[in-house]
Amino acid sequence: MNYKLLIQYDGTDFHGWQVQENDRTIQGELERVIGMLADREVSVSGSGRTDAGVHAEGQVANVHLHSKFTPDRLKHAINGNLWRDIRIMKAEKAPDEFHARFSAKRKTYIYRVVNAPVMSPFWRRFAHHEQKPLDVGRMNETARFFLGEHDWTAFASAKSDGDSRVRTVLDFTVESRWDPAAQGALIEFRITATGFLRYMVRSIVGTMLEVGRGEKDSDTIQTAIVSGDRNLAGKTANAQGLTLHKVEYD
Repeated sequence: MNYKLLIQYDGTDFHGWQVQENDRTIQGELERVIGMLADREVSVSGSGRTDAGVHAEGQVANVHLHSKFTPDRLKHAINGNLWRDIRIMKAEKAPDEFHARFSAKRKTYIYRVVNAPVMSPFWRRFAHHEQKPLDVGRMNETARFFLGEHDWTAFASAKSDGDSRVRTVLDFTVESRWDPAAQGALIEFRITATGFLRYMVRSIVGTMLEVGRGEKDSDTIQTAIVSGDRNLAGKTANAQGLTLHKVEYD
């Protein structure tokens, strides 16, 4: 039986998604618990590898089990053996050919920034702190240059998986609202694409923060995309502001 899992986690204390020897990871925790329940080794496939410190509101994974758990029983059994910073929000039966990564059609990430003089302790694990004023209008104008199919070499890790660095960004918006807990502006960068390279979202956001501070212009952005020159991109934004918001399937 193939099970599709909807997962949420606070990534602060994890060394990312992928199993690593001697380090606590999301995949490692899930395989440990589900393997214990199934009484055998299991392989849990995720929609993508979130890095250390990155969170998820809508991570998706799948796992094939010989035992015939009902989805609700499986969800409760897994949650009952996990630490409180990771939870299965939903479990359901999926077709045998469903694969969390290869069946995904688009993903949306949200990067949150508290733009205020003082960082609220309520946001310190889930948002980046930026003290300098950010021009949201200017950032939104620049966001359109990231839309479409491009080679994202300038905005990715040199160790990104796969040969092709071409991805299609479908939507990119920057929204600001007053947040009572932060006592200041909470800015959300929301990016939807057919897929992402390692550090791609954080690199784009780091570049956009420089745009918002008036340190970079749109010409530099366009040149970076066309040339693939990583030196033209901004500093990669911190991990704690990034959350995998949702993964969509046909």
